[in-house]
Amino acid sequence: MFNYEINIPQMLITVKKETDTLGYVAIDSPFGGRSHGGLRMQPDVDVEEISSLARSMTLKYGFLGLPHGGAKAGIRYEPEAPQEARKERLKEFGRAIAPLILNGVYFPAPDMGTSNDDIRFMLKSIGAPVKHRELLDIPSGYYTALSVFAAAKTTADFLNLELSNCSVAIEGFGKVGGELANLFARANTRIVAVSTSKGAIFNPKGLDIKRLKTLSREAGSHMVTLYKDAEQIKNSELLELPVDILCPCARHNTIRVDNADKIMAKFICSGANNPVTYEADELLFRKGILCLPDFVTNCGGALGGTMEFASVDRKTISDFIEKQIGIRILWLLKRAREENLLPRDIALHLTLKNLERIRKQVNNSRLLYKRLFEAGLELYRRGWIPGSIVARLSLGYFESSIVSPEDLWYGEIKIG
Repeated sequence: MFNYEINIPQMLITVKKETDTLGYVAIDSPFGGRSHGGLRMQPDVDVEEISSLARSMTLKYGFLGLPHGGAKAGIRYEPEAPQEARKERLKEFGRAIAPLILNGVYFPAPDMGTSNDDIRFMLKSIGAPVKHRELLDIPSGYYTALSVFAAAKTTADFLNLELSNCSVAIEGFGKVGGELANLFARANTRIVAVSTSKGAIFNPKGLDIKRLKTLSREAGSHMVTLYKDAEQIKNSELLELPVDILCPCARHNTIRVDNADKIMAKFICSGANNPVTYEADELLFRKGILCLPDFVTNCGGALGGTMEFASVDRKTISDFIEKQIGIRILWLLKRAREENLLPRDIALHLTLKNLERIRKQVNNSRLLYKRLFEAGLELYRRGWIPGSIVARLSLGYFESSIVSPEDLWYGEIKIG
């Protein structure tokens, strides 16, 4: 077992208007004074959730070897509220955190309950410049789902399971869960249960994902009440179904010590951030249930978004995510089996070594190649040079940034 010293976020802000709490911002690890992370909108979001999500962003970027700081923000409001009311709350929150945004300390992105249009509106409401190629319609939900799917496929192979013969339960049928369901459906995997904030549905013979996607577009989270060819179950019951693969894609801490002993899945592959508490992870490990670390399985959104900003085409990004996640999950599974350790512990140890390597690079102004690439990237984002120029350098940059886990595990931490 490893021992970790991970500090609290470097900046934690509660945004209030008189006695009303509007939301929170957590800046976990600003690299070069900057940090990135989603802005979510949920009525019950709290400071603990936002703080832990900011840490997850740090771990994702650290695991990938990308020099970005982790952050997160949350607005306490109903995401399905009338549009004008939502805009007013976004404007109020944006004004409160304007110094962080205008000084480049925090750059928000769409998250649970928010869209690109929401972020663009908030930035414009505070006079923040939206660069020519920032806030593109990046399919971050798809990229996240793709990394989850790649992790699930690799793990199924590792456990001698045929994906086409597996059953899957997906907690949360939103941006990530919905895309993940599509990917599993294309692989002929039987999706037996899905959920939204309004409830869950279960059919052991499988659900019609195309119909569910249509209902989701028409009725949002209420789609589970409109799908008639399934049993209505509680959200908590979905987690306890006897499936091969359980994919939490909703909120944090849905699998805890008080319900971990009821989990019957063969392995857990998360699209959500922090869905399994560490204590529950240990309990599942003792039960023989494999739980993959969420900051590894769902890092595709962070990686794909960063690559799109660098003008890499979507086919190349998708192939890169599938390949890199597959390699890292297989290494992680083999190492965890050999060491008889939680996969999360192995991944954390690797990530902390990577973070140390990145910090040394930042403190030494990093390599000339990377400095030139980042300068070119800034010019591209402003719309001053074509993407074709940046694209020639981009893939090499990402390939050099994402160090082999084997080299990082056994080798000395090197600059470059």
